[in-house]
Amino acid sequence: MDAHPALNIMPDCKICVDAGVCKMKTIITAKANDMGMVDLEIKSDCPNILRMTWNMESFSPYSEVEAEFYKSEVYKLAQETPIPHTACPVPSAMVKAIEVAGDLGLKRDVSIRFIDDDSEA
Repeated sequence: MDAHPALNIMPDCKICVDAGVCKMKTIITAKANDMGMVDLEIKSDCPNILRMTWNMESFSPYSEVEAEFYKSEVYKLAQETPIPHTACPVPSAMVKAIEVAGDLGLKRDVSIRFIDDDSEA
């Protein structure tokens, strides 16, 4: 989606994450601010994800998207909180939201599906 032509501001990026077996949902809203950074608003059923947001500041989309995992500010917050389940998809979704709100990626769904054989792929 293109930026607003007169203001050069990207529209909000909103993602809903259904984390799976835990049945906890998280809504991530990412907004580019006038400093070129991205702010995240998180609503979650998960107390660990909410705790992760306590120390969250604006993110540099370039730094975040190009970072190695251990240098990502999102993944550092997940480690420091700590998020007790490594397979939690929420930190990845946060990075994806930052990427899109920072105009570095397109809005396109991602998925993880369990299949019985390759023909279901």
